[in-house]
Amino acid sequence: MYTIFAILIIITSVLLVLVVLVQNPKGGGLSSSFGGGGASQIMGAKKTTDFLEKATWTLAIALISLSLLSNFAIPRNNTDDVMEIKAQEQIDETIIPNLPSNPVQE
Repeated sequence: MYTIFAILIIITSVLLVLVVLVQNPKGGGLSSSFGGGGASQIMGAKKTTDFLEKATWTLAIALISLSLLSNFAIPRNNTDDVMEIKAQEQIDETIIPNLPSNPVQE
């Protein structure tokens, strides 16, 4: 499940980068390539700017939502099981070396 979220986040990020790069901060960009006669075109310069702005906001919201939702899909280990295993390993005599009862002192 986490892999699906990761793939969707990557696709959304790439699309967001492309939409932002198409825009020009001075009003040019994709909207300037359609020419100045916005009324005679189906998708004029003003409508292109509106579409790109809506696409940017939609992709940004989708990216944030996917990032937050992916937190619930992260596989987690139960910490109680891990603690029990560690406690059992500490008790197991094969792991703990046998120390001499009367150490030799020099």
